[in-house]
Formats: sequence, C-alpha cells, structure tokens
Amino acid sequence: MGTVRDETMQAVATRRRMHYGYVIVVMAMLSTMGAIGLARLGYSLILPGMKDGLGLNFEQTGQIATGNFIGYLIMALGGGALAARYGPRIVISLSAFTGGIFLILTGLAPTFWVAFATRLVTGMGSGGMNVPMLGLLSAWFGARRRGMVSGIAVAGSSFGLILSGEYLPPLMKGELLPALLPASTAGWRYGWYALGAYLLLVAVVTAVFLRNRPEDMGLQPIGVSRGSAEHALRSSAASDWGRIYRSRALWHLAVIYMFFGFSYIVYFTFFAAHLKDRGLTLEEAGAMWGWLGWISVPSAIVWGSLSDVIGRKYGLAIVFALLGLACLVFALATAPQWYFLSLILYGAGGWSIPGIMAAASGDYVPPRLAPAALGMITLIFGIGQAVAPWVAGALRDGSGSFTSSFYISGAIALAGALGALLLHRPNAWD
Repeated sequence: MGTVRDETMQAVATRRRMHYGYVIVVMAMLSTMGAIGLARLGYSLILPGMKDGLGLNFEQTGQIATGNFIGYLIMALGGGALAARYGPRIVISLSAFTGGIFLILTGLAPTFWVAFATRLVTGMGSGGMNVPMLGLLSAWFGARRRGMVSGIAVAGSSFGLILSGEYLPPLMKGELLPALLPASTAGWRYGWYALGAYLLLVAVVTAVFLRNRPEDMGLQPIGVSRGSAEHALRSSAASDWGRIYRSRALWHLAVIYMFFGFSYIVYFTFFAAHLKDRGLTLEEAGAMWGWLGWISVPSAIVWGSLSDVIGRKYGLAIVFALLGLACLVFALATAPQWYFLSLILYGAGGWSIPGIMAAASGDYVPPRLAPAALGMITLIFGIGQAVAPWVAGALRDGSGSFTSSFYISGAIALAGALGALLLHRPNAWD
C-alpha cells in the first residue's frame, strides 16, 4: 500500500510541477527581444548618428537595412530547414552567437560596404534565431494555445523597443556610462556594442536551457491530450517536405506576410529619421519609441490569444487594418498628438502579426515541420522587408520627405487585411 501511495503522490507532484514548456516560452521571448526588438529595430535609433558618422545618404542607410533583411531572408528558409533536421537548440544558440559578434563588428565599421556586410551577417543570425524559435513553440504547445504563446514570444520585441528607446539615446551620447563611454561624435558605435553583448548572452542562455521536444523530457505538449486527432498527427511520421512548398494555404499566408514585411519595416526603419525631418530630437523620438514598446506588449498576447478563439483570418484582418491606419496617420501627422495616435494604432495590433503568422503556419503542418513551414512563409515575407527600405530611402532622397513611403505602406497593409479575409479553414495538409 505504501508503495502505491508513494507512486500516486509522485504522480500528483509531477502534474503540479511547472511544465517545461513555459521555460521555452521565456527563452522565446528573450530570443525575440534580441533578434528583432534590438538587433533589427534598434537600427532606427542608431541610424541618424551612423548616417552622419559614415557620411551616408538615406538611400545608403536603406541599403544597409536591406542587407540585414537579405541575411534574414537567407536564414529564414535555411534556419527553419536546419532546425527541422538538426534541432532548434543548436541552430538558435549558434545563430545568436554569430549575430552578437557581427553586431559588435558593425560598431567597428569604417565604411558603408563594411557596414553593409556586417549587417547582412547579423540578419542571418536574427533569422537563424527567430524562425526556429517561433517554430519550436508548435512542438511544445497545441493549436489552441499556440496563438497565445506566440504572442508572448513576440512581446519580446516590444520589450526590445522599450529598452532601446530608454537606453540607446543616452548610451550613444555617453550619458549612461560616462566613465567608460565618454561622449563623442562616434557614440552610435556604443549602441551596436551593447546590442551585440546582449545577443552573446542569449547565445549562452539558449544553449543551456532550450530543449527541442517535450517527448525528450518525458512530457506531453501543453494543450494536447492523448488519443486526440492532434496527438495522432503529432505522432505520425509525416515528413513530406515538398508538400510544404505545394500548399496553397501556406503560399496565401506567405503573400500576406510579405505585405506586412514591406509595411512594418518602412515604419520602423525610418521612424526616427521621419520625426527628425519634422523637427523632433533623438531623445523625443526615443521616448516615443519606448511608448510604442509599452503599448505593444499586451497587444501581441491579446491578439494571439484571440486568434485561438475567433480564427487566424479574422485576427489577421483586424491587426492588418490597424497597421494600415497607423502608417496613414503617420504620413499625415504634423504634431506630437498625431504621432502618438499612430503609435497607439500600431501598438494596438500591428506588432501581433508575426505571432499570429507563426501560429497559423503551424496549423497547416505536422509540428515537426512547423519551423520549415514558418521558414517558407518568412522567406517570402523577407522579400517585402528587403525591398522596402531601399525604396523608401530612394523616395526620401528624391522628394525630401518620407510621406509617400508611409502612404504606400498603409495601402499595402490594408491590402493585407483583405487578403487575410480570403484565408480558409486549415486542415492537416492543405
């Protein structure tokens, strides 16, 4: 009797212990904060100082951003495929290490071409972190939890916005650590060093704490019950990679995601530069940047969770519409209150799109192939992301304003909302 009781108590204790899937979510949030919120979006605040320090024009600053996104595009597909074959843990930690080293090298760049090359490799590091990490969540969580946890992971980008808005401007001016980093005209380099150090920390943490599959730890995915249809799908040996690239539903998602890639990156890359054109200082732009982060933290979680209930297509349609309105208001804005209205619209929904897309792509394929499916749609997303900064920078040099670029971004985002409404219900292999 004692043995039976002990075994029963042990089973109860095991059930009460926190599921390791929640550790994976924390790792995903920290990784996304580094790969997207800091390594990519931090460029907006560093851009003005870097432009002046290296003697660049706006088209060249856009080309540097494009180089970063080309690198991301390469590893969006490659990273997802490598993670599906060798496991996300090693791909993510090695990508974080590579990204951290090349962020530091970006801070040492003496010329445009060196900066372009280092940002390209940094983009590869970001893609090798972000796509496998978001895909990994499909292995640890069932479809009914996937939108929520993807939203939590994407909220890491918002925390990156908050930290960069709060600390990058004073750091680059030598005000944060004046004894170690005195003020200088090359203060923008300090920003890259700090971002690189964070990614190196993420490399260590993910190497130690990430796990590839709950089954490796004797666990079941959260939200998946034994004997369910989803459990049967997870237990199957489905590995027909070619069907990923023949799926009409995934291609539909990919095109919509490309619209997001074009729209959001114009907003983020030239946010501070546009405000500078309108007479605001870097400190004022940084404060607004931080507010955008705070506003968007809950939205990614709320809309991700809501998409679990109302469906991905309706969730995507609403947040794409908010993104489109945010871009159009930013194009028209001439006073701080209108800039804040644009931030509220964007923060209320636009930043939740990557999380919903990660969840949606995982809805169409077996979990083992979720990183590869997300990699495929992210590859197409990367085309819009890579082209947009170059186009927007060239338009700014030609017209003296970013207004037309934000109009175009708003229109493309609204087209994405319409495209989302045309999505149909997912099934196992669509």
